[in-house]
Amino acid sequence: MKTLISFVIRYIPRPILQTVSPLAMKMLSIFNQGNEVECPICGSQFKKFLPYGRVARENALCPSCLALERHRLMWLFLKEKTDFFKEKLKVLHVAPEHCFIDRFEALGNLEYITADIESPLAKVKMDVHSIPFADNSFDVIFCNHVLEHVEDDIKVCSEFNRVLKHNGWGILQSPVYSHEKTLEDKNITDPAERERLFGQRDHVRKFGKDYASRLRKSGLQIEENQFVKNLSDEKTARFALAKDETLFVCRKGL
Repeated sequence: MKTLISFVIRYIPRPILQTVSPLAMKMLSIFNQGNEVECPICGSQFKKFLPYGRVARENALCPSCLALERHRLMWLFLKEKTDFFKEKLKVLHVAPEHCFIDRFEALGNLEYITADIESPLAKVKMDVHSIPFADNSFDVIFCNHVLEHVEDDIKVCSEFNRVLKHNGWGILQSPVYSHEKTLEDKNITDPAERERLFGQRDHVRKFGKDYASRLRKSGLQIEENQFVKNLSDEKTARFALAKDETLFVCRKGL
């Protein structure tokens, strides 16, 4: 199973995966019936979650809603630390995740806009380097696991800063590694070499510990939030969360 999932993630184009994954995962969920873990997003319970990743992580993917560890953590954070589910908010969700779309669209308090340059799940086709919305348009922006793909991550974040309202905020997750400084070389275009250096064929950089300080160059304020460390061991295990996951919460800068 691990080998198959790793192969599919590595070689099947993302738009195709986004289209066929829900049905495939629901079929696999039949073999994982149980109640040892629970997805806080969809409420489904299983013996364990499915493995996921190029180097497959155990107990990662909810076969019901396709939520990963980072999605489950983000959901809990929104529930426990924000008024996202209550306030009237205009939300821009870049590269929207399957586990969130229907649930966010169903919230009567949100004006919810999904956008992506290629995803069949998004309603607005958009290049994040040039966001087609006016200044101060959005209360909230979500953009997860995108900035490692784009040509200019600082330019993208400056666009987020531009379209956020005065008290606007967002969550900007990306893979962050243990090296001190982000690895980047725009001369590297060969997919195999990008995979070797940056971890994936369509990644153009590998973020290091300077991720937050790097994004601050855009004008955004970036908080390295350690919400997961305040959760009990029981809750962390029940929801199969990564204990070292930092939430990068942004706010509009001056």
